[in-house]
Amino acid sequence: MTFLPSWVCVLVGSLSFSLAGDLNFLDLYPPLWKESPGQFSDYPVENGTYIINPWIFPERLGMYKILLNQTATYFEKFASGNEQNLLWGLALQHGWQYSSGRLADPSQRTDCGYESDHLCISVDSWWADLNYFLCVLPFLAAVDSGLLGISSDQVRLRPPPVDQKRFCYDVSGCLLSFPEIMNKWSDFYKYVHSPSSTFEDILEYLWVAHIFTLNNIFNTFDDRYVYYSKQEAKFEKNWVNAVEYIGAARIPTTFIRVHESQKGLPPRILSKMDTASGISDFTALQNTVLSGLSVLGTVSSFSLTAWKILMNTQDSRKLVLEVFDKIFTISN
Repeated sequence: MTFLPSWVCVLVGSLSFSLAGDLNFLDLYPPLWKESPGQFSDYPVENGTYIINPWIFPERLGMYKILLNQTATYFEKFASGNEQNLLWGLALQHGWQYSSGRLADPSQRTDCGYESDHLCISVDSWWADLNYFLCVLPFLAAVDSGLLGISSDQVRLRPPPVDQKRFCYDVSGCLLSFPEIMNKWSDFYKYVHSPSSTFEDILEYLWVAHIFTLNNIFNTFDDRYVYYSKQEAKFEKNWVNAVEYIGAARIPTTFIRVHESQKGLPPRILSKMDTASGISDFTALQNTVLSGLSVLGTVSSFSLTAWKILMNTQDSRKLVLEVFDKIFTISN
C-alpha cells in the first residue's frame, strides 16, 4: 500500500499546486471562449425554444459558459471574479479535449474535427460522448432547478447524425432516461444555491455527481475503443479510473488550479508508437502523469476502496492537498 499512495500523490499532485504569481485570466480560458455563446439569446430559437447543437464545439462550450455565468453569484462568497467556481473543471477539460484533437472523428471516415471542419464534434469520439453527459446533464439539471432563468421546456439539443437513441435532448427526456444522474446534479445545485453551504459542502456534491455520472455512462461507449490505438484506449480507461482517486480526494476544480494541472495531460492523441514515460514530444510532467495513470490502472479495486477510506475526513484531505502541492512544485 505504500507504493500506491506515492503514485496517487504524483498523479493528483498535478491537480494541486501553489497559487503564487499573477496570471491573466484572458490567457487561460478554453479555446474559442470569447466566440462561444454566453447567454440563451445567443442561440437560435424555434417555436419559442432555444436550439443548441452540442456537436459543434463553441455551442457545447457555450453551455458551460452559461452555467458559469449564471452560478457566478453563488461562488462570490468564496472569492471574487468567479475563479472559485467549481464548474470550471468541466469547461476547461472540454477545452483540453478540443485542443488535443480528442473530439475529432477517430475513425477518420469523416472530416469532423479536422482542419476543414475543425469545430465539429464527432459522435464516434469516446471523449466527446462521455463529455456529452458531463455537459448536457449538468446543464439541463440546472435548467430544471431554475438556476438558469428559463423553464424546462424552453431548450432543446440537436441530435447527432447517428446513434441518436444513446443520448437525451431536453429536460423531460433526460429525466426519463437518466433520472438518478439528473437528481445528483440537482442535489449539487441545491447546495450551490443554499446561502449556508460551505465550499467543502459544494465540492463534495460536485464530485458525487461527477463520479456517479461517469460510473453510469462509462461502459456505454466501449465500442468506440476500436477507433483508437491500444495506448489511447488504455489512457481513456485509466483516466476514468484516476478520476475516482481525484474525486475521493475532492480536489477543488477551480479555474487556475485546473488550468495549471492540465499542463500534465497528453497534448495529442496517443499513437501505437507511444510508450508511457518515454514520449519525446511530451514534457517530463506529461510523461510522469501518463506513467502514474498506467500504474493506477493496474492496481486492484481494493486499493481504491482503501484510498476512499483514507480520504474520509477533512483533515486527511487537507493533509494530502498540502503534500500534493509540494510534489507539484518539486516536479515543476
